[in-house]
Parts: sequence; C-alpha cells; structure tokens
Amino acid sequence: MNFLCHALPYLNDPMMAIGTGVPDWLSVVDRKIRARSRMALPHIDDADPVLSAIARGIVRHHDDDRWFHGTEAFVTTNLQFAVQLREQLPGDEGFRPSFVGHILIEVLLDASWLRQQPDFGERYYAELADAPLEHIQHCVNMITGRPTDRLVEVLQRFTRSRFLFDYLDHERLLFRLNQVMNRVGLSPLPESLLPWLAQAEQHVVRQRDMMLSPPGAASPFPL
Repeated sequence: MNFLCHALPYLNDPMMAIGTGVPDWLSVVDRKIRARSRMALPHIDDADPVLSAIARGIVRHHDDDRWFHGTEAFVTTNLQFAVQLREQLPGDEGFRPSFVGHILIEVLLDASWLRQQPDFGERYYAELADAPLEHIQHCVNMITGRPTDRLVEVLQRFTRSRFLFDYLDHERLLFRLNQVMNRVGLSPLPESLLPWLAQAEQHVVRQRDMMLSPPGAASPFPL
C-alpha cells in the first residue's frame, strides 16, 4: 500500500494514521533505519499517547502490507502489469517492469480514493500539518533505537509538496515515478508510457475492492 491507503482506516486517530507512514518515510531518511513490528510492539501500550499511536501505526503498516500483497487481485495485477510493461519497454527484461508494476498499483489505489473522495487527502495532509513533528521524531527514535534528526524535515517536505495529488495527473504521476526510479538507481520511464498509465488506472479501479479486502473482513477496507 501507499501512504493514503495505509492511513485511511485510521484518519479518526491522527497519530496512528501518521504512524502508518513511518516505515516508508524512514526509507527516504535513511534506508538503514527500519521501523519493524517487533520494535514497535513493546510501545503500543505506552503512557505517552503519541508514542503508543505511532507504534500501533507501524504495526498496522506491516500487518496491512502482509495481507494486501497476498491478495489474488494484487498478485495477478502485478504480474499483468509486469508483462505489459515489458511490451511497452522493448528490451527491458530485468527488474524494472516488476518493480514499476508493484509501485504503480499502490499509487493508483491512492489516486482512486482521491478522485472519489478528495477530502480524504485533505484530511490526511491537515493532520500532518497539525502534528507535533519533533515529538513524532523522538518517538520514532525510541522505537528504532537508531536516532535521526532528519525525519522532521522529510515530514515537512512531504506535507508541503502534497504530491499524492500529483497521482491524479498522468504526466505528474510519471514525474513522481521517475523520482523513485532515480532514488533506487533505475533508468527513467519514457513519456510513451502515458497512454498505458490511463489503462492501468482503470484496471486498478476495477480491482480495488478485491485488493483492499482483508481476509475475513465483512466489507472491503472499512473506513
């Protein structure tokens, strides 16, 4: 899942919603710093409500990733996208098509919610703008045991950029995807992919309920 899908079920608990994004923000801060469930679990009942909520958010992030990546709809769509990307990118038989397909599913799920309910994105960003960032950074440092002073800056940039809304425009989406490509050392994606991105989004929208249905849930991804 991407940032918004991780946070959506917990928007009524802002610190927990923010906590669901911590593992991904840390990958930007320093890929050597990990917020794992086993590190967070000892803190979920802490007397500090912010620390407790951030810890619960981290645990939910990993739990939700586990069932989400195991859904038949995700696995099948990821394979389909990888095959289609190889057709769109002749000669690219390596890691990139599978990686792009995986990332694209997640960002297009966020885009589907933003098209349907833009206020979800507004609420998420408003909660980040009002959050005690220094305290959150302190809590994350306690959980990981590997202090960083860069998380506040990353959260501020994330909040100012509002880049989740860029997913609604395919040219800006391609720009954001290529930022990821650059960060992981992969070649940029060409503009020739733009027509295919529109088709990919339609497919993800059709599969959304099946992708976002936790095992045993009475309804898809209850909010």
